[in-house]
Amino acid sequence: MDESMNDGPLIVQSDKTLLLEVDHANAEAARRAIAPFAELERAPEHVHTYRITPLGLWNARAAGHDAEQVVDALMTHSRYAVPNALLVDVADTMDRYGRLTLEKEGLPDSPEGTRLVLRTTDRPVLEEVLRHKKIKPLTGERLDDLAVVVHPSERGTLKQELLKVGWPAEDLAGYVDGEAHAIDLDQAGWHLRPYQQQAVDGFWHGGSGVVVLPCGAGKTLVGAGAMAAAKATTLILVTNTVSARQWKDELLRRTTLTEDEIGEYSGARKEIRPVTIATYQVLTTKRKGAYAHLDLLDARDWGLVVYDEVHLLPAPIFRMTADLQARRRLGLTATLVREDGREADVFSLIGPKRFDAPWKDIEAQGYIAPADCVEVRVSLPDGQRMAYAVSEPEDRYRLASCSDSKLPVVEKLAQQHAGEPTLVIGQYLDQLHEVAERLGAEVITGETTVKERQRLYDAFRTGAVTTLVVSKVANFSIDLPEASVAIQVSGTFGSRQEEAQRLGRVLRPKGDGRTAHFYTVVSRDTVDADFAAHRQRFLAEQGYAYRIVDADDL
Repeated sequence: MDESMNDGPLIVQSDKTLLLEVDHANAEAARRAIAPFAELERAPEHVHTYRITPLGLWNARAAGHDAEQVVDALMTHSRYAVPNALLVDVADTMDRYGRLTLEKEGLPDSPEGTRLVLRTTDRPVLEEVLRHKKIKPLTGERLDDLAVVVHPSERGTLKQELLKVGWPAEDLAGYVDGEAHAIDLDQAGWHLRPYQQQAVDGFWHGGSGVVVLPCGAGKTLVGAGAMAAAKATTLILVTNTVSARQWKDELLRRTTLTEDEIGEYSGARKEIRPVTIATYQVLTTKRKGAYAHLDLLDARDWGLVVYDEVHLLPAPIFRMTADLQARRRLGLTATLVREDGREADVFSLIGPKRFDAPWKDIEAQGYIAPADCVEVRVSLPDGQRMAYAVSEPEDRYRLASCSDSKLPVVEKLAQQHAGEPTLVIGQYLDQLHEVAERLGAEVITGETTVKERQRLYDAFRTGAVTTLVVSKVANFSIDLPEASVAIQVSGTFGSRQEEAQRLGRVLRPKGDGRTAHFYTVVSRDTVDADFAAHRQRFLAEQGYAYRIVDADDL
């Protein structure tokens, strides 16, 4: 056996798990090599567990990686001989992607001029999938041994069903151009960073799909770059109204678009313009059992649809997206992990991953700040421990999260970073108001008006306010580049995507190059600590070291 294989940081196992020894000299190189196709599952101190899944392999395949590269990554970094059956399985799984293709074919004598066809290079595959009772009704006339007609309206649903039976179709059927609209980047004094340009190119070459970039890495600019490439009317779907306004401000600053060309379609306004920014909430509003604003999707001949924070896409938006397969679709996110497990729907309906820049790579280039991630553990006082022990399971998380013992810790951390722009983030309003009172800080919750939120965010940006206490409303698409300290007092049941958002709040590069600090205050021996362990996976996945300290040692 090759000697170099004896000392790799990776142990590859036949159940498709990969064990990575974190303290090994080559751990970082191995982590980069497996990141395109393996998903992190557990990340305690010394050994991280990754898993190879079909979806991960197909995403890698769509992003331009082939089986040879995957096999090479495993064999190069593995400490022991890689099980041969696993290598064969990786090659076979990746080979499934693209054996079915969706194509548009010309029809000279037809009024439509073209038809949509499901084509294969391998007849048994087509015979197999057409026997599935959910797939057969989505297809029409059989053209020959290798092709069958598909109704254009079933393009999305067919891709979903094919993925479920393990034969993902590569969509080569192209896109309608949509209504032309002049959009250019106004690059006076700035330009797209190299990775942002690569993301735009990767998306445009693929035609549709998802770009994964860390919070703070400029996903909005990738959106603007894609719009400049499309030069067409664009529908942008975002998480909330504050986010919609920030998109608008950024597009006015970075592109040739004017105020009159950008419309906001939210609870407050219903403007339809060449570039329209709508909230998920308004699109998923129901009246008398029907979606009241569904017409927006057809209000113009959109050339591009942008989905911000694609990991938060509500289920009804998937159903609407199934009908938008002829439009170019760009998903933007910091993590492909969805708490509802619908990653396969993102793959089949928005598109595969077209670009993914690891956080540490972008940090190394100086575009996001290095981060120090610390979990501070507090003990519940005896009275609260007993109350916790005898409480109902559904009440335990709140009891642990809102323990009084967290308050002095938050005060101490705020003092340590006095004068630095600090966000205190939590889930429970009474806890947040109590923290704000002790710190003498302003609070932003879901009840704060959009106008007041914007006033406080602006004050924070200019330094007039150095500490803000914020609820979950600050998780999503809020641009606070100045924040350099985040203190998390309670989170959502260990959500990894939430951790991405919260860490991202403090990762904008600092003018003086200083490190960002991310603290999570956790009650030990409770479900609070269990959920924190789940969130740690996310930070480890991004390559961040995670320290645990006792509150008494602060």
